[in-house]
Amino acid sequence: MERSDVDLDERLLRPIERTGRAFWIGCGILIAIGAWGLFAWITQLRRGLAVTGLNVPVYWGLYITNFVFFIGISHAGTLISAILRLAHAEWRRSITRAAEVITVLVLFFGMGCVILDLGRPDRVLNVLKHGNFTSPLLWDVASVATYLMASTIYLYLPLIPDIAILRDRLPKRRWFYRPLALGWTGSPHQRRLLDRAIAAMAVIVIPIAVSVHTVVSWVFAMTVQPMWHSTIFGPYFVVGAIFSGIGAILIAMAIIRKAYHLENYLKPVHFNNLGLLLLVMALLWFYFTFAEFLTTYYGGEPTHMVVFLSKTEGKFSPFFWTMIVSCFVIPFGLLCNKRTRGTIWGPVVASVSVELGMWLERFLIVVPSLSNPRLPLTAASYSPSWVEWSLLAGFIATFILLYVLFTKLFPIVSIWEIREGRERSVSEVTERVQSYLPALAEAGK
Repeated sequence: MERSDVDLDERLLRPIERTGRAFWIGCGILIAIGAWGLFAWITQLRRGLAVTGLNVPVYWGLYITNFVFFIGISHAGTLISAILRLAHAEWRRSITRAAEVITVLVLFFGMGCVILDLGRPDRVLNVLKHGNFTSPLLWDVASVATYLMASTIYLYLPLIPDIAILRDRLPKRRWFYRPLALGWTGSPHQRRLLDRAIAAMAVIVIPIAVSVHTVVSWVFAMTVQPMWHSTIFGPYFVVGAIFSGIGAILIAMAIIRKAYHLENYLKPVHFNNLGLLLLVMALLWFYFTFAEFLTTYYGGEPTHMVVFLSKTEGKFSPFFWTMIVSCFVIPFGLLCNKRTRGTIWGPVVASVSVELGMWLERFLIVVPSLSNPRLPLTAASYSPSWVEWSLLAGFIATFILLYVLFTKLFPIVSIWEIREGRERSVSEVTERVQSYLPALAEAGK
């Protein structure tokens, strides 16, 4: 093993081998928040959904808002990573794993939100016992389950060589890493098989990821509710999912970079490139939002206009205009400027703004339409209770805790992919020299 590889292992394995007091304090705080969320859920199980703000006709509220939001963030890793891998974007080597972990973990919390909304967890079994495939809700369950399985495989395959490094590096944990390494030795045959498997999964996972949020949108679009019954919802939801997913990657990268001192691996160029992608998605999001609201306004259908006006100038207008500023004005202003986009803080601030705006967008899709139903019912008001907010806080804290624990078990930056990138760079330089200066190359032999 070359000295550069030894240095690489030392830097990327340091977070796994060393654990400071700050780690345990942070975990303690996250566990406390998660425990409070568990207490809120126990309260809901004991007293029923009456402890929430849900009512008739607002039977979907914060829980389904969070479901759509979390499923959207899940597009962070698998979809972005797969596209960059297939495009042979060399700069993606340092960021793919951090993104793929987000996908797998956040899917569990997205599905958990549906269980919370059901009130009784045992009702989940009704999907298996009495499932009706004419219902978009069952399509949703099937697509999310398929996505979780494919994303887990796509995360695990590139982990195998690094798990083998940990198996050989940490004898005390060999009992844990040896079964997961699957006998990896790094032979040429194993590398060929792994490359083919990763490439195949990258191709497979892209249509699955697109189909997931398309099916999520159909749960709304196939319901005859004001401002839901729209053909644009499929691509609108997919664009929003990728938009919020890129923002989640940037925030995670900034935290990892600072906490584990990975400045040499997560460089400004990574933030700049992802910032450009975030800017493109901001423009697409604005286009779809403008198209959706323009057609609603131009049509002037009374039931739709009630919801439209409640968003633009009614009781939901503060949320709506905050969404516009957070999802478009702030990220567009920061990311169009090379000076701010080329820094670390510019894309990160834009990402935080995007996450806030995209959560508000999901809230504005769910609540206003249900608050103003098409049927002749009295318009209802909805205000989330402390139980709903506590469960959201508990989910976020538990997600962060699991993410941190992952970084303490596995390298968050892929060691073998960084090595491969270095070798490929040297090989490409050599090939260029041979093609541009063949006589010099021959003389060097």
